[in-house]
Amino acid sequence: MSAKPIKSILFVCLGNICRSPLAQGVLHAILAERGKDRDIVLDSAGTGGWHAGEQPDRRSIAVAAEHGVDISGQRARKVLPEDFSRFDLILGMDKANVRDLEALAPPGARDRVGLYLDFATGNARDVPDPYYDGAEAFASVYRMIREASEALAKRLDASASPTSGQASSTM
Repeated sequence: MSAKPIKSILFVCLGNICRSPLAQGVLHAILAERGKDRDIVLDSAGTGGWHAGEQPDRRSIAVAAEHGVDISGQRARKVLPEDFSRFDLILGMDKANVRDLEALAPPGARDRVGLYLDFATGNARDVPDPYYDGAEAFASVYRMIREASEALAKRLDASASPTSGQASSTM
């Protein structure tokens, strides 16, 4: 990953209705709490376009709302070729998403693609897709995303700080 400060992040899952909208909404809420929500562009997309134009899954909207995060205004979309030049960092929710993104990425942009939990926390695990499960799976995914987003916000702070060249060199 590049050592330059990160100004834009795209979160990606399969259909862009469960995990990636949550990641976008939760990180935005954390950055807003810190007064930094205008410092970085956040978006989400899916590797597939089946749900393009739809709201996030009602269960993702509900679990986010339980924690004071409103993702109901988001709309699903498919990853576009221009996303690879538009975003500094493209984070897949699971290893299959990352493989798909790497296959779509132009040769010079593959270094922008990473696994969300690995990049945020150093733990190379997938965020499991809760789509075929119940409310508890969505709650578990929310908790994973909240923890990872807290860690990611700290990394973003460190990369933006001119006094922390050490930390930004790991970006």
